[in-house]
Amino acid sequence: MRPVSICLWSPWCLLLCLLLCSLCSGSPSPSTGPEKKAGSQGLRFRLAGFPRKPYEGRVEIQRAGEWGTICDDDFTLQAAHVLCRELGFTEATGWTHSAKYGPGTGRIWLDNLSCSGTEQSVTECASRGGNSDCTHDEDAGIICKDQRLPGFSDSNVIEVEHHLQVEEVRLRPAVGWGRRPLPVTEGLVEVRLPDGWSQVCDKGWSAHNSHVVCGMLGFPGEKRVNTAFYRLLAQRQQHSFGLHGVACVGTEAHLSLCSLEFYRANETTRCPGGAPAVVSCVPGPLYTASSGQKKQQQSKPQGEARVRLKGGAHPGEGRVEVLKAGTWGTVCDRKWDLQAASVVCRELGFGSAREALSGARMGQGMGAIHLSEVRCSGQESSLWKCPYKNITAEDCSHSQDAGVRCNLPYTGVETKETWYWDSGNITEVVMSGVRCTGTELSLDQCAHHSTHITCKRTGTRFTAGVICSETASDLLLHSALVQETAYIEDRPLHMLYCAAEENCLASSARSANWPYGHRRLLRFSSQIHNLGRADFRPKAGRHSWVWHECHGHYHSMDIFTHYDILTPNGTKVAEGHKASFCLEDTECQEDVSKRYECANFGEQGITVGCWDLYRHDIDCQWIDITDVKPGNYILQVVINPNFEVAESDFTNNAMKCNCKYDGHRIWVHNCHIGDAFSEEANRRFERYPGQTSNQII
Repeated sequence: MRPVSICLWSPWCLLLCLLLCSLCSGSPSPSTGPEKKAGSQGLRFRLAGFPRKPYEGRVEIQRAGEWGTICDDDFTLQAAHVLCRELGFTEATGWTHSAKYGPGTGRIWLDNLSCSGTEQSVTECASRGGNSDCTHDEDAGIICKDQRLPGFSDSNVIEVEHHLQVEEVRLRPAVGWGRRPLPVTEGLVEVRLPDGWSQVCDKGWSAHNSHVVCGMLGFPGEKRVNTAFYRLLAQRQQHSFGLHGVACVGTEAHLSLCSLEFYRANETTRCPGGAPAVVSCVPGPLYTASSGQKKQQQSKPQGEARVRLKGGAHPGEGRVEVLKAGTWGTVCDRKWDLQAASVVCRELGFGSAREALSGARMGQGMGAIHLSEVRCSGQESSLWKCPYKNITAEDCSHSQDAGVRCNLPYTGVETKETWYWDSGNITEVVMSGVRCTGTELSLDQCAHHSTHITCKRTGTRFTAGVICSETASDLLLHSALVQETAYIEDRPLHMLYCAAEENCLASSARSANWPYGHRRLLRFSSQIHNLGRADFRPKAGRHSWVWHECHGHYHSMDIFTHYDILTPNGTKVAEGHKASFCLEDTECQEDVSKRYECANFGEQGITVGCWDLYRHDIDCQWIDITDVKPGNYILQVVINPNFEVAESDFTNNAMKCNCKYDGHRIWVHNCHIGDAFSEEANRRFERYPGQTSNQII
C-alpha cells in the first residue's frame, strides 16, 4: 500500500478517490462498453502532434476541462496498450518518448505511469499523478494498431489538428522525369497535400530547408543548384503551388516541423515573381550512383568509423554502438531523441532519423555502455561532438540501449521480384555463383558468375529461394567466460569411448593403444547468448534430428560451433568437432521466461534474452591438443559457422583469444569477440587478424 499522504497531494489520486466514493455510495456503475470505459468517467483522450497518422501521436488527456500530457518516465508498451484501448484501438504496436510528435502544452497530468497492460482504464495504473518533474520535451506518444474495437464510438476521442500537414516529400526532375536513374538526387520539391502533389514557392528558400528535405529523402547533405537554369526552365512550364514561407532551422527531422504557410484555396495569385523550389542532395557512399563517384570517395583517406549500427534487419537501422578507447560499446537511451538519432544517421551516410528507438528495440548489446544523456542540436557532424555523460555500470543497463531507424533513398529495389516457388515451369537460370556481403542493395551488386552459368539445369532442386523476415536471432559468445574457465586435462582413453564415437577427438586418436594412454584436452565453457529479436531455432525440424545413444540426446544441427587452435599466421593445428548437443535455455534475463528444453524430445532453441551454457566438464566441450607442440597460438570459436540459421549480424559470431602453451600448462588471455575492438586494438593483440565475420580470412 502506498502512504496516504502521497496520494492526497496528487490531483490524479483525488479523482480516483471521488470515483471510489461514488461507487461506495451506491451510484450506478459506469458502463464497461467500448464507448465509455470503466474508470474513465470525466476524462477524454486524444492523439495530437505531427507528423503522424490517425492511429499515432502524442497522448493528451482532458481533466477538469484542461488538456495535458503524459511524461515518458517509466512509460512502457503495457501503458501504451491501455491508452490505445481508451482511444478505441485494439492494442499498441509501439510507443515514443522525448516528444517525438512535438511538445504539448498545459499540465503534465501523469508521471511515472506504471501499467501491467490488463487494466480497463489508465486510472487503474500506478503513477505519481500530476506531481511531475518533467518538461514537455519528455511528452510520451503511442502507436496503436490500426484496428478499432468492435462497436467503438468516437465520442471519447477528439482529434484537434485539422489544419494541413506535409506527409510526403519528393524530388521531381525538371527534365527526363521517369527516365532518371534511382535514387533521384536533384529536382523540384513537391509535397503531398489532400488534393494531390504540389510545388513549393522558392521565395525565402534557404540551405537549411534543403538540408531538411534531403534528410527526409535519405541523403546526409545538400549542395548548391544552378538556380538560373531552373528559373529559365520554370518560365516555360505551368506550376501548381501549395506551400510557401518555409522556414527551417536545419535540425528538423521532418519538413512538417518547420514553419510553413499553405496557400488558401481561394488564392488566385500564388508565388508572384517566384519559381518552384529546387533541391540537390548528396547521396551517402552506399547510394552513390556512378562508379566514378565511388572511386573518388574510396580514394579519399578515411579513418575507422567511430559509430556503427548493429542488429537491424534493413540498412540504416539498428542498435547504436560507438568506439571509445579502442572498444565498441552501446549508448544509453536516456534523453535519446530525433536530433541525436539524426546525427547518427547522417554520419553514417543516410538521411535524418525516422525513429529514435529506446528500450533495446534493436536488441541488447554486451560489454560497455559508453554514453548517456546525449544531447545533440542536430547540426553536429558526429555523435561524438554532442554533449554527453560518461556512466558507470549502475547508471544504465543494456535493456536501455538506444537505436535508430534512418530515412533511406528510394532506389526501386522494393519492387524487385524475388521468388520462392515450385520452378517446374521455369526454363532458364539467369544467375549463379552469387556471393553477397549483405550490404548490397540488389543481387546485381553481389559477386556472381557473369555470362557463364554453372547451373544449367532448371527445376526446384537447382533454384535458389528465400524466406524474408523483419527480425532475426543474433548469437554472441560470452568471451570472458572462455578465458576464466580454460584449462588442460589429461583424460584416460578408457573414459573417451563415447567421445570417440561422436568424433570429438583428433584423427590420431584412432591409432592410439586403446584403452591405455590418454588424450590432452583444452577444456572451457561456452555461454552463447541470443541478443537478437527472434528466437534461434535449428535449421531442420525435429523429424530429422538424430538420436545419439551414447550421450542420450538428439542432435538438432550437424555443426553448431567450430573450435580451432591456430598459429599466429592462421594455420590450423587442432580443431574441435562440436555439434549441437541440444539447444536450450539454460538461463535467462530476469524478465524473460525459458521456452526451450531438450529433455523428453522437447523443442530446441535459444529464446531472445536467454543463453545456452555448455559447461567445461561435459563431453566434447574441448579441443584435443595432444599433437600440438609448445608455442604461441590463437584459440578461435565460431558459432553457426555454415550460416545454416539466419542471424541479423554474423560479424560477431567469431571469438578469439591469445594462448601460450609450454607443453604442460596453457595461458589464455585477451579473449574477445571479433568485432569488439578497433582495428588498431586488434592488431596489438596478435599478428593474425582472425575473422571479421565467420569466414576465415
